This record gives sequence, C-alpha cells and structure tokens, in this order.
Amino acid sequence: NATVARQARRVYVGQIPLGIDEQSMSDFFNQTMQTMGLATAPSVLSVHINRERNYAFVEFYDPDQATSAMAFDGIVFQGQALRVRRPKDYQPAGEPADMMHMPVLVSTVVPDTPNKIFIGGLPMYLNEDQIMELLQSFGELRAFHLVKEPSGASKGFAFCEYADPSVTDLACQGLNNMELGERRLVVQRASQGAKHGGEVGGAFPALDILSVGTVKDEDATRVLQLMNMVTPEELENDEEYRDIWEDIEEECAKFGEIVDMKIPRPHANQIVPGLGKIFVRFSTNQQTMAAVRSLAGRRFADRIVLASFIDEDN
Repeated sequence: NATVARQARRVYVGQIPLGIDEQSMSDFFNQTMQTMGLATAPSVLSVHINRERNYAFVEFYDPDQATSAMAFDGIVFQGQALRVRRPKDYQPAGEPADMMHMPVLVSTVVPDTPNKIFIGGLPMYLNEDQIMELLQSFGELRAFHLVKEPSGASKGFAFCEYADPSVTDLACQGLNNMELGERRLVVQRASQGAKHGGEVGGAFPALDILSVGTVKDEDATRVLQLMNMVTPEELENDEEYRDIWEDIEEECAKFGEIVDMKIPRPHANQIVPGLGKIFVRFSTNQQTMAAVRSLAGRRFADRIVLASFIDEDN
C-alpha cells in the first residue's frame, strides 16, 4: 500500500539543530550521501520539520537510499549529533518487529570513501576497544576495522571512518606521529587516489592502495618517502639493515636512477628525525611518480607500504 511504500523511503531525524529549515536539511543529506559515495545525484525528495518537537522526516526517492541514510545516526550537523531512525510504522520486508529500533553500532566494514583513514604503527598489544577509545576522542566513529593475522593477533594497523566527515583531517593531524608505547603512529587518509591508475596494484587486487591524498603529477618531487616498511628494531642489526637497504635499492631502481637514499637508524638516547621512514631521491619527478604509483599499497615484510612525496628541502 502507498503508506507502507512511502514509509520505506523515509527516515526519522531527531535532535535537529534549532531553527534549521527544510532546504538546509535537504542540502545536508544530499551532500553527505554524495560525499560518502552512497549516491551520485541528489537523493532527497522532501523534508518535513516538526519545530515544536525538534524532529524531521526526510523522504528519499527510493527505499535503498533511506536504508543507506541509516548510517548517518550520530552524524554531527551544525553542532548537533542527529538521531536517525526508521519511522514507527515502517514495515521492513520480512524483518522481525523487535529488530526495528536497534541502535546503529560502529560498522566493522570501512568503505572506500575519501574519508577512510589508515592508522599504522599501532602497538600489537592494543585491542579494538583501546584503539577505538583513542580514535573517539576526536568524534563519533561510523566504522572501524583492526587488521589481524589468521591467528587473531593484531597486524599493527587499522582503518576507520568518522560519522562527521569534517573530523577526518583533525584526527589525522592530531594522531599522526603520536608516540604510543615505543612506536609512532602513522595516521592519514587511506586514499583511493592510486586505485584508478589501471594496472596499479594489479597483482594485489585485495589490498588498499595507500598514498597521501590523491596522487597528482603536479605534487611530485624527486624524493620518495616510504613509511610502514621498517621498525627501529629491524634497523639496529647491521646485517638486517644491509638486507633492507639492498631490497629497497633493487626495487626502487626499477623506476629510474637513484641519486641517493637514506634510512635513518636509531641511536641510543637520541631523537632521530625520520626514524622508521625511508627516503629515496630519484633524478626526475616522473620517476618518483612511477614509484609512488607502484609501491603504495604493496606489502613489505607483511606490512602495507605507504608512499608519498616530500619536499626536497626537507
């Protein structure tokens, strides 16, 4: 019947900002749906606001869009964390009645959106709850996934996405390089940038291609920065250090002429700039570009490689 069909296209939105109008609400949902990759065109058909009781009904063009919008429960709009629920008389297809008002939990699947964050360098002893507690100091999480070995042990890196996309950069700035235990965190957008390069990552279809932001030709410099490949412990042993050097030199030589290379090593009681990173200077920007596109997202010693450019003056 028409009412049931209409309710399947609508969501109830509580705790809306005071004084908000229908158009602003509609723009916010349309924009957020598109930012999250849940829609490619405006998807809101209409908005009805009850000002006395501070809630709204948002109606979408089709029921799938309304289902997608359920993920926005807890998203912050003009300083207010919205409550997104099904209408009371919503009848899901074949879903038991007591399932209808379950609160939305943090998803364990982090979709590939521009707001997906990579968190590397996590101490192995931290569990999901401890890592989430750290991340949630910046805002509500929509999704979180700690990558684990088949044995269930942490691999030392995770992915997350915040309910409010505007938190993404703040969290990256606040957490990146933070010392945790004896490690430093690497926190940045897990960009899809290099994914669209055709053959890139072809041999590793299941891996996320990770680089800093979208890889653009104009951003390229002659210096390649590789992260999440080595730990300070591995660099202490001379033989291991030599092996790592040779492996990286051999791999990077495939992309062009290496002018010089630096792998900072730990020194007792000294802060070593760039420790845990690898720097390779090529003779041209194009060679660095080729290296970033090929190496980002590949595995080295079972860790996912992060590749970016850095300014030569650094």
